[in-house]
Amino acid sequence: MTGELEPMPTDWQRALAVVAHPDDLEYGCAAAVATWTDEGREVVYVIATRGEAGIDTLTPAEAGPLREREERASAAVVGVTSVEFLDHPDGVIEYGIALRKDLTAAIRRHRPELLITLNPDDTWAGGTYWNTPDHRAVGRAVLDAAGDAGNRWIFPDTDAEPWNGVRWIAVAGSDSPTHAVDVTDGLERGVRSLTEHRAYIEALTDEDPESYARNLIEGLAHQQAERFGGRPAIPFRLFPR
Repeated sequence: MTGELEPMPTDWQRALAVVAHPDDLEYGCAAAVATWTDEGREVVYVIATRGEAGIDTLTPAEAGPLREREERASAAVVGVTSVEFLDHPDGVIEYGIALRKDLTAAIRRHRPELLITLNPDDTWAGGTYWNTPDHRAVGRAVLDAAGDAGNRWIFPDTDAEPWNGVRWIAVAGSDSPTHAVDVTDGLERGVRSLTEHRAYIEALTDEDPESYARNLIEGLAHQQAERFGGRPAIPFRLFPR
């Protein structure tokens, strides 16, 4: 991809980040979250599963609580104090009415101006890697629920009133980003945030968790710098509403 990335909007106060698994936000996005919370903005995390199927050496009953603890610790590093889990089944999330309703309810509860999610496309890295069903289902449902949340006749039985105040949806991990956040000040906490997923990383790779996190997060941010005035950046594809 070539071309300059535009700065993300700054005229907002509340963001809601909705993803499928513990750790999804830590693979880059958390460095941007650290930057935003430093500026006094509120960011809430909603995770569709507890990641219970994510560690081969642990049963789901063992892995779910462990990954929830790791996610809460990870969120705290970047200034996020509210983390909700929706208890959809890890690995087999279904796109459909039940998921859209849960996400609509979350948007109405938290009333964000900026809605954040992860790449819902079929592939990653320009078609190199096939995306997971959970990422595709949740990402697409978030995009749809942004509209559902403002329509009082769709899911009228949620506890909160309709919310039509989502102004942008920012998709992390997109192959076609349009905007970026300067993470000069948030980069170190982005690294630490991913490092908090120690048990998950140790099951994933033989590499030291801190080295793994630093190489990945710093590599991503510096890779985008050439498209963002030489500053380390986290990219997003931004959809205005």
